[in-house]
Amino acid sequence: MKTAEIEVILPRPHEKQENFLDSSAKRKIIRAGRRSGKTYGSAIYAVEQFLNGKRILYGAPTQEQVDRFWHVICNALYEPIETGIYYKNETKHIIELHGTEQRIRAKTCWNADTLRGDYADELILDEFQLMNEDTWGLVGAPMLLDNDGNAIFIYTPPSLASRSVTKANDPMHASKLFKKAQTDKSGLWEAFHFTTYDNPFISKEVIDNISNDMSSISFNMEIMAEDIDEAPGALWKRIIIDKYRISEMPELKRIVVGVDPSGTSKSTSDEAGIIIAGIDTKEHGYVLEDLTALFTPNQWAYTSVAAYMKWEADRIIGEANYGGDMVETTVRNILQEVSYKSVNASRGKYIRAEPIAALYERGKIHHVGKFNKLEDEMCLWIPGDKSPNRMDALVWCFTELMTKNKVESWVL
Repeated sequence: MKTAEIEVILPRPHEKQENFLDSSAKRKIIRAGRRSGKTYGSAIYAVEQFLNGKRILYGAPTQEQVDRFWHVICNALYEPIETGIYYKNETKHIIELHGTEQRIRAKTCWNADTLRGDYADELILDEFQLMNEDTWGLVGAPMLLDNDGNAIFIYTPPSLASRSVTKANDPMHASKLFKKAQTDKSGLWEAFHFTTYDNPFISKEVIDNISNDMSSISFNMEIMAEDIDEAPGALWKRIIIDKYRISEMPELKRIVVGVDPSGTSKSTSDEAGIIIAGIDTKEHGYVLEDLTALFTPNQWAYTSVAAYMKWEADRIIGEANYGGDMVETTVRNILQEVSYKSVNASRGKYIRAEPIAALYERGKIHHVGKFNKLEDEMCLWIPGDKSPNRMDALVWCFTELMTKNKVESWVL
């Protein structure tokens, strides 16, 4: 396309991108598979709106995601930037027309604080499922007030891997927003769905080959862009967890801290599972707190000991698979006299988890409040897949508290 005698070169949109680009809705949400063209589509939209004199703010959680968007718009606007019509600040990721409000800015944002300090006519939030809900509610929406601006939300249904790094309180918040858009009758919202197969610039054979190495649930989420909050064949059901959920903790006779350690350094995906659970005189179990996070060994050890003291727990139970006695040694470096038990996870994941899931089915275990990330792991884990950290820590707790097969018998 040409504007004011300069050439702007944009990628050719595919059919699903054209539907989104042609929409007149002020709030658009795109549920998209990996490599489906969602970021390219948003870049095309940003350039078109910029050329119409608009002020665009694009936000994504990581610098890598921002760089992909930035690469497309810089290529599209290469000629007017090189000729000095538009000014480009590579450090701040800004392209603008001096003396006007016409601008594109790309920045990283995880939460409300990282998005602050700007305003826009067009706000684009990419990988929205990884952002905290306040990114939109506290900052994003108000920044559009002055000019009655528009917003675009782009997300891929969150898998267990992506949920471990999300900053959202509810990992399904983007999915819930999509459902809201689907049922909107006012014309304010419109929902769009791209699968990876909808991108005609990627070989279907390549997608098929990659899909062969994925679990069925990962394929449905990451490739087909389907919102799934409960896996077929999962041991735990949300309806059961909800049925026996309570709001207040009863008097308990025992409390333990379950620890499923991460590796030797803070990883971008491997969390240390830390769950606090208890049991009452009626032999009912209770989930009390989830302190799971991305920790270094010293951090998860300190957090575990702090929880042990806060809850006046009987003991800490830790998995010994990482480095033998590393968990016990690290914990005792924080508090030498801590009561500690070690377990070697030599049994199959399903064999360890199934008796605990059965206790849930019988109404013997209750969640004291809502634990979104823990419940996601429980209801999305398929036996045979790598078990997630929160769920493993939960299993350690209730095996110790509620089964005859205490964790000591698992040590080789």
